[in-house]
Amino acid sequence: MAILELHDVTLELGGKRILNGLCAEFWEGRVHALIGPNGAGKSTLASAIMGLPGYTHHGGDILLDGESLRGVPVDERARRGITLAWQEPARFEGLRMDRFISAGAKVKSRENVEELLTRVGLDPERYVGRKVDKTLSGGERKRVELASILAMEPRIVLMDEPDSGIDVEALQRIFEALADFKAMGTTVIMITHSMAVLEHAEHAFLLCNGRILDKGSVGKISGYFADNCIPCHHENMPAPEEEMMPA
Repeated sequence: MAILELHDVTLELGGKRILNGLCAEFWEGRVHALIGPNGAGKSTLASAIMGLPGYTHHGGDILLDGESLRGVPVDERARRGITLAWQEPARFEGLRMDRFISAGAKVKSRENVEELLTRVGLDPERYVGRKVDKTLSGGERKRVELASILAMEPRIVLMDEPDSGIDVEALQRIFEALADFKAMGTTVIMITHSMAVLEHAEHAFLLCNGRILDKGSVGKISGYFADNCIPCHHENMPAPEEEMMPA
């Protein structure tokens, strides 16, 4: 059953069309991948689904449970169960880790925080009272954010480039969390240009220049992506100084 639907979604930014007539369905409780090269429109689509400022003026429609999200603000989308895991997680400077994880948690208890920290590979005795700040590494921040999202028990998780700027162990913890999300019935949409990330999905969409070129099994999409997309330098490929901007 489709929990999230894209109906002819089109979006222009700075006079340039970034999303071009996207149509897709994301099934409840499944792990999907949106894969494509840098500049394909993946992160822009995630921002539009989340309803972030500057990304709500799209054409077409985005439906949650068959109902349009047009005009629904980002905080209300979050209350309805949509969560975006950033490439660079917010640090919330100075906030204690237990309070950060408990902020949106369905179960607000120290025991739950400690269990979640353990699940993402962080020792509760060392981390539960630590502040979320710039002293944490990229991998630690990703794991803390992952713990907070698991605590929310969301309906949909958008994971934007989950392998960006982290170590192998942190990435493995993210992959292990996919089983937890599936057990919750959460729909996961991983936004990536990585073959390693794609392999952990159940279904994939291939994006290029704001269009969906193909969809289907991971095996089907990975073969085409490896042979045709990785060696290709397409017209929307960002310049080096633009690569940290939304794709």
